[in-house]
Amino acid sequence: MSGITIGVASETAAGERRVALTPETCKKLVARGARVRIQRDAGRGASFTDEAYVQAGAELADDAAGATAQADVVLCVQAPDSERLNLLREGAALVGLLQPQADAARGEAIVARKLLAFPLERLPRTTRAQAMDVLSSQAGMAGYKAVLIAAQLAPRFFPMLTTAAGTIRPSRVLIVGAGVAGLQAVATAKRLGAQVEGFDVRPETREQIESLGGKFLDLGVSAAGEGGYARQLTDEERAEQQRRLGEHLKNIDVIVCTAAVPGRPAPKIVTAAMIAGMKPGSVLVDLAAETGGNCELTRPGETIDADGVTIAGPLNLASAGAVHASEMFARNVFNFVSLFVDGGELKYDWNDELLAKTVWPERKAEAQSAAA
Repeated sequence: MSGITIGVASETAAGERRVALTPETCKKLVARGARVRIQRDAGRGASFTDEAYVQAGAELADDAAGATAQADVVLCVQAPDSERLNLLREGAALVGLLQPQADAARGEAIVARKLLAFPLERLPRTTRAQAMDVLSSQAGMAGYKAVLIAAQLAPRFFPMLTTAAGTIRPSRVLIVGAGVAGLQAVATAKRLGAQVEGFDVRPETREQIESLGGKFLDLGVSAAGEGGYARQLTDEERAEQQRRLGEHLKNIDVIVCTAAVPGRPAPKIVTAAMIAGMKPGSVLVDLAAETGGNCELTRPGETIDADGVTIAGPLNLASAGAVHASEMFARNVFNFVSLFVDGGELKYDWNDELLAKTVWPERKAEAQSAAA
């Protein structure tokens, strides 16, 4: 029998259809000497059958405890609740989007069970880590779906059409934020035939937006920060940005907001006054709704009418593309787990920054040295 067991239980978060293990990555883990146990129907939401997992070498468990209680490594998309965490074996590794500090009971359970938690949102965003970067892979799906939602809500065509009834001008679409989600949104809106602009306070994103066929909206305010993220604007910079943006939005048909700052509430970029100045029939889809939204009027999980402007605040959009989102997520997870699963054994190299900077709670230097 294999030296280590990797367990996967069904996701419990509302509306979550993704799975952290696909038959493809299951087969790869088995080839690395691991025993894999997965709860029945865990992959159903992403269209992966139990039979496919069995053919890939997995064993099926009837419930979450059967899949994970004795596992050395537990894989998940979103963190299990504290009740499930308390059932895990002491010292097991837990890998996924865990956000341990967002829920006190969850964090306490991780510490109490002495779990080696690897919240992948903490993964250093380096070149070497790109193949493990779940935030980027899932943001790509979210950006794609956000534009499709906008196209569905908009009471107009996206592309220019020449018809017997006359010419229909293309919709003017503005993508706010040019991270992975924003760039995917630019590309998707362009493929749908819209006239696309991209706005970001980081001037270095101009080339990326333009390479996808969008036009860079320059409002004369730069907020380039460290690590490729935007810094917070000063009060004066924000006021000038909002004044210029408000004028520009009067002629925009669709806005897709994607701006986010890791670990902080989403920056408020589109004000209620700006929405009031937009044309009736305009649409705003706020991809940042999960962290408060880029628009003042966004209501997370709801679609509202604000005096003729439709504002949507969808949640967990990556789950809406569960098949491809799961495939990407599972590959990211496999690549990360491969750092310490080798030949049916667990080998943690705490000198590897990808492990040392991702693990939670952070390990003290002396503990790392002793473990090494």
